[in-house]
Parts: sequence; structure tokens; C-alpha cells
Amino acid sequence: MALILHAGKSNKNAYKALIAAEYAGVQVQLAPNFEMGVSNKTPEFLKMNPIGKVPVLETPEGPVFESNAIARYVARVKGDNTLYGSSSIDYGHIEQWIDFSSLEIDANIGRWFAPRKGFGPYLPPAEEAAISSLKRALGALNTHLATNTYLVGHTVTLADIITTCNLYLGFTNIMIKSFTSEFPHVERYFWTLVNQPNFRKILGQVKQADAVPPVPSKPAQPKESKPKAKDEPKKEAKKEAKKEPEKPKVEEEEEEAPKPKPKNPLDLLPPSKMILDEWKRLYSNTKTNFREVAIKGFWDMYDPEGYSLWFCDYKYNDENTVSFVTMNKVGGFLQRMDLARKYAFGKMLVIGSQPPFKVKGLWLFRGPEIPKFVMDECYDMELYEWSKVDISDENQKERVNQMIEDHEPFEGESLLDAKCFK
Repeated sequence: MALILHAGKSNKNAYKALIAAEYAGVQVQLAPNFEMGVSNKTPEFLKMNPIGKVPVLETPEGPVFESNAIARYVARVKGDNTLYGSSSIDYGHIEQWIDFSSLEIDANIGRWFAPRKGFGPYLPPAEEAAISSLKRALGALNTHLATNTYLVGHTVTLADIITTCNLYLGFTNIMIKSFTSEFPHVERYFWTLVNQPNFRKILGQVKQADAVPPVPSKPAQPKESKPKAKDEPKKEAKKEAKKEPEKPKVEEEEEEAPKPKPKNPLDLLPPSKMILDEWKRLYSNTKTNFREVAIKGFWDMYDPEGYSLWFCDYKYNDENTVSFVTMNKVGGFLQRMDLARKYAFGKMLVIGSQPPFKVKGLWLFRGPEIPKFVMDECYDMELYEWSKVDISDENQKERVNQMIEDHEPFEGESLLDAKCFK
């Protein structure tokens, strides 16, 4: 007997069970003529799931709701597949990634996407928080996938099915190429999975979103209508209006107006002669005579009262034994520093021709100290030793020059990689 899945044909949560069924050799059919908003409100459906959410799986033993639970059920109907791995630790890791992709990836994609489609109030600070959390999650996933084709083991498991379906909503609706390109291993993983035959049978041809959905326009506020006094003559009303003109309701308007977003403390600093965007533009556009043009231009612009320079050295260089893992580690750090893009410029160098590789950096920050919000919100900061550059020391100043221009050899060693944050 086929299991009946009550859901629409384009429900990404239903895809989890349908793809799992292809791998497990289980027959699952979509309920015929299912109509969202109608079919899930019927008494028959509400007996299966009292709150009317989809999908719901109808089985001979009774109904199962919640998409991850349904996918787990389908994966276990037959015990002769590898969707749950081959050991207890595989099982634990599969459950770990299912929870991670649901709580850290799917939830934050939803918080970003839903308000832009009008399924909730659009609040810029909430969107910024969702995107920041999503980037952090994708950064962690990207690091894991740098050395793994699949999430657990060497074959597709239920963790890959659920994670890919969660990513599917983002890739096809809101995560455009310029966003996902920051996570190349996640990109490789996603496109590899959706083009597997069992995925493709359910998903069809997958196309990445070309644009982020626009912010929904605010609906026009209806004017408040005031009830007319039944017994008051019209002429008397006009007289009263002349005597006492109606005052604008300033207090009510102020109460209804959204509170302004609190300013970053760095925006309250005295103006600086150094314009960070001008330096970033000069750095990017200088292709020849870098010392004479870009480096000289930097010191001409630099304002030691409005900005500060910092060296950083990774504390655990002895762990940097694999070159591409070390480079990915630095790339993840720069992704998480995105919150400081308006206030910072950085260079990160991976040094050495043989492991262990050294990671060193140079950062320019707005203000006399490393911004507190950066220290609080970017956990990588604790992995580095930080020292303020003394620009009166010519040796330190020359070290700044060499780091900006990717000078090789650097401190007697070759450069494996150099990354710029701008």
C-alpha cells in the first residue's frame, strides 16, 4: 500500500519525504487534488493534524505530521538502506545535521524571505539579524564541506536530503549568486545533490534566484472616520469648528511612528579627514606602481585620530597542517567580519610553503580601538593576538606596507594566499 502525503506539489517540506522515498524504495503518493487553504481545513484533515499544517503523511498505522518526522518515518519503513548510516555515530551525526539545517539554515532563510513576500511585517533590523545568522550558519557548513562531499560518510543520507531541501527555498527564491558565491563548498554541495537522479526526479530542473524579492510597499493607512453627533445641527458644528480649529494629533503620530534604529557608536565619532571608501577605491584601482600610488596614497589619507591600525596573529598556527583548510578558515573569518564592512579594511596572509602555515593580518578600524561590537559579535577575534601598530616605528610602518601590497617573501617566507577585506 502506498503512503499518502497530503501537501501541494511545490512544497519543499514535502520534497524531503518524496526524495527519501526514492532512496529507500518506498512508495509515497501525493494526495490527489490537494488545495492549500482548502484541503487542510477539512474535518478529515484536522483529525490528522489539529492545527492544519502541511505536510501530513497518511500511513496504515495512523498519520504522521511535521516534515522531518515524516522523512524519518519514510527512511525507516524499510531497513535495507543507508539513509541513517551504518553505525551509532553516523546516526548521531545525521540527526545533528538535520537539527542544524532546520534551526540555523531553514529558520533564518524563512525569517529573511517571508516578510519580503508579505507573510509578516518587514523590519530591517530583523532582516539584518536573519541574514547575519544565516551567513554564520552557511560559513560553518562551508567549512565542513571543504573536506567532505556529503554531510556524513561517503553516500547520501537523510541529513543531505533534508539540508538540501532547506537550502532549496533559499537558492530558488532569495539567495542570489553574489550571496552564495561567498560559500563555494555549499554551492558545490547543493548543485551536486539537486542533480542526483533521485533528487532531480522530484525537484526537476533547479534554477537559482536572479534577484532578491523587493521590500513590500506599505499598505495605505485608512483615514480614521469620526462618528457624527446625531442631534447636533450642522450649522452649530461649523461654528464650533471656527471657534476651535482642530489641532494635529502630534502625540499620536509620534507613538505610531517606528522608532529610529540606534546609531552605531562609530557614527557618532568626530568627522575624519580619511574617507574609507576613497582608500578602498584607490586600493582596488591601482594596478601598477603600487608603492608609489596606493601605499603613498594610504599614508597621505591616514588619520591616526580617526582610525587605528592593528596587527593580528593566529594563536593556533600549529593546527594549520592542511593548506586549503587553513585558507577556508581565513575565508570564514572574513565572511563573519561582514558586519564591520562600513568601518574596516583588512589584509589576511597565509604564510609558508610547508605546514604548519602561519596566518597573520593587518586591520584598519574606525576609531582609536577595535570596535566593541566587532569583538562581541565575531567569535574569530578571540582566536588572534591583537597588537596596535605604532606608526612612529619605521619597522612597523614598513610591515604595514608589505602586508597591504602582499609583498613576497614576507618576513622571509613565501605567501600561500592573501585575502583582502574591503
